[in-house]
Amino acid sequence: MNSSKPNALARVLRGFFADHLPRVRGSSPHTVLSYRDTLVLFLRFVADRRKRSVSQLDLGDLDPPEVLAFLEHLETNRHNLAATRNVRLAAIHAFFRYCATADPARVEHCQRVLAIPFKRTGSRPIQYLEYDEIQAVLASVDRTTADGRRDYALLATMFNTGARVQEIVTLCVRDLQLEALPQVRLYGKGRKERWCPLWPQTAEILRAWLREPGRDISPDRPLFCNHRGERLTRFGVRYLLRKYCARAKVTKPSLGRKRLHPHSMRHSSAVHLLRSGVEITTISQWLGHASVATTNRYATVDLEMKRKAIEQARPTDFGSDGPASWRTDASILDWLEGL
Repeated sequence: MNSSKPNALARVLRGFFADHLPRVRGSSPHTVLSYRDTLVLFLRFVADRRKRSVSQLDLGDLDPPEVLAFLEHLETNRHNLAATRNVRLAAIHAFFRYCATADPARVEHCQRVLAIPFKRTGSRPIQYLEYDEIQAVLASVDRTTADGRRDYALLATMFNTGARVQEIVTLCVRDLQLEALPQVRLYGKGRKERWCPLWPQTAEILRAWLREPGRDISPDRPLFCNHRGERLTRFGVRYLLRKYCARAKVTKPSLGRKRLHPHSMRHSSAVHLLRSGVEITTISQWLGHASVATTNRYATVDLEMKRKAIEQARPTDFGSDGPASWRTDASILDWLEGL
């Protein structure tokens, strides 16, 4: 075997992760780790099938049949959903797009891999919390303990901002502005920066959290830490949400019928903003969506909103000149002030 081949693969991998993703594309550490995990799984899978070590693999070994076999392996043996399969394929596509520029002799090979399509997935209903469910979750937090006060501040910030869980866990003290116009700086996908308003009650909760005895409020310190003083992880946030939802379902049984995860908090914020009459374009900016088309899906998730639209379009009395009547939702301030 040509000993230069493994070096060629190693060279392209190094360029992809050390230079292209962080410096050229500006990918977040979370994206880099996700791509790394995918390629580690893929390389080990191919090496096992070809009875070689990973260091002996060549770029030519990573051909379309191997990619397709890997995707089948994810669904059949690892029991991944089609959505997860597509995430893995997106990482492989990104790598081969880079390969085509880093090694032009491989362009045709890369194009064949890039031609592998994503799998169509059925759209599942968006899971979000109703207003009374949000209240129940917040009420389940024991605020007499330091951990409880941290968790209350965490959940209130998530509900207020609709931030992605990765945006929440990467928050630092310097990202808060709690003076005249309270707001928080979030870093979204591609490290895109945006400022999100904080409502008075949320700002006061965060001020109290920063005043906790023994709190290090140096600008670069994580806003939400674990017992070791380290930044909370995405999995830590997931655990906390599940814990408080489990507590809250004692008083709010409807929570037990929902499959909730940290992104459900983001959905909840979007739906309640929409119900309160906030424009789709504003919600899109609030959530940090690259396209309003992504935000539009929230316009179809709530049956109550559909009912209201029908009532607005249908006269309640054909013989009356008066306006149609419908039930008015609580305003955005009513909702947020109750946090």
